[in-house]
Amino acid sequence: MQLNETAIAQNAVISVENLSKRYGDKLAVDNVSFHVDRGEIVGFLGRNGAGKTTTMNMLTGYISSSGGSAKVDGFDVLSDPFEVKKRIGYLPEQPPLYMDMTVNEYLTFCCNIKNVTKAQRASQMDDVCETMNIQDMRKRMIKNLSKGYKQRVGMAQALLANPQVLILDEPTVGLDPRQIIEIRNLIKRLGKAHTIILSSHILNEVEDVCERVIIIDRGQIVAQDTMANLARSIGNISRMTVRVLGADKQVMRAIHGVDGVTMVDELGVKEEGCMDYIIECTRAIDVRKGLFFALAKLGKPIMQLRPHDVTLEDIFLQLTTADNSESEEKN
Repeated sequence: MQLNETAIAQNAVISVENLSKRYGDKLAVDNVSFHVDRGEIVGFLGRNGAGKTTTMNMLTGYISSSGGSAKVDGFDVLSDPFEVKKRIGYLPEQPPLYMDMTVNEYLTFCCNIKNVTKAQRASQMDDVCETMNIQDMRKRMIKNLSKGYKQRVGMAQALLANPQVLILDEPTVGLDPRQIIEIRNLIKRLGKAHTIILSSHILNEVEDVCERVIIIDRGQIVAQDTMANLARSIGNISRMTVRVLGADKQVMRAIHGVDGVTMVDELGVKEEGCMDYIIECTRAIDVRKGLFFALAKLGKPIMQLRPHDVTLEDIFLQLTTADNSESEEKN
């Protein structure tokens, strides 16, 4: 399959070219290249062990690369590490919190690390605490906070010094459904002022938040594009659900006989007197007219016809390998 490549944009704030990381004989990341434009929210996806976290760690300067280059706002991660770190706010999967500090003490410590001036410190801490809705937690010990509030404090430290780029690794892991929705909405708002790379195993979260996705598998980029373009590229099969009134055994045979239909199966009764069917059909053939005439001939009215959009899960499963073996890398 021909994969779509993102064109190198002049306003790219992140540029990764042929980036590699080797651990002994193992090539964890293999000549990875991608670009993220200013103001984009990009999903970075892959199975456990695919190379996601290694790539993000190289991009943030946490570990060095074995080859290639990574630049943030034109500054090279290896030759200009301090300039790069000024421009990145990073939230690892496990937030880097000091449990015996209060929230205020921890954020003050983070301000010192990020060289936030004393004149700006109070206002910046106020701003990030308001953004993360942790104003009432500032005097509490971090170890006494709930998982959700600890995650918010981790996000708050990433926002200090107003970085151009936010790299968020599993920001909603372990949160309850309400907290997940709150963090998703926050990421959307932050995307108006920051360039964001979001790594998550919750695919509908990425689908909801991100404008574009990059998928890595076995250390290599296997796709990078918008959802719409990836959906068009993964194959020539489409799916739809049809609800038929007064369905019987003849209906399934009639549907299967329509030109372009490759599979039909019962989904069950969703409405009294009706049967729902899932249909797979060749994308190149519009089967709707054929379905209408085939079922009208039987005197079986179509009560509902609904196409199934290709989901990010469909794309992810098709583009990543089925081998479940784990590598040494966590993500």
